[in-house]
Order: sequence, then C-alpha cells, then structure tokens
Amino acid sequence: MNIKPSLLEDQFVDMTFITRLTGLTDKWFYKLIKDGVFPKPIKLGRSSRWLQSEVEAWLQARIEESRT
Repeated sequence: MNIKPSLLEDQFVDMTFITRLTGLTDKWFYKLIKDGVFPKPIKLGRSSRWLQSEVEAWLQARIEESRT
C-alpha cells in the first residue's frame, strides 16, 4: 500500500532532474506525456514541474513491470 506524502514532504522536480534520474531525453518524456503514460506536468507560471513522488512511482512501476 503506497501512501502519498503530503505536499510539504514532497518536492517539485523539473525535467532536468527527470532526465538525469532516468538517462532518457526530454523529448521522450513529452511523448510519454502526450500518450498519457507519464504524469502531466504541474504548470507554475511558464515552468513545468512534477511531484517527485509521482515520478518515483512511475519509475518503480516500470521496474516492477520489467521484472515480472
């Protein structure tokens, strides 16, 4: 059972963080967003950010998929 952290405990991360974490390109992630496979960004003015917990949950699900 996954419990989402409160917003005070979570962090907003940018695309640079996501691409460094995964080694994949930003273009690939924007395609995944368009296809509805990756969480949509949270718009803060002209910036796009993601909740780190959502990115980690998405990544953990990919890891689990690849191991079954």
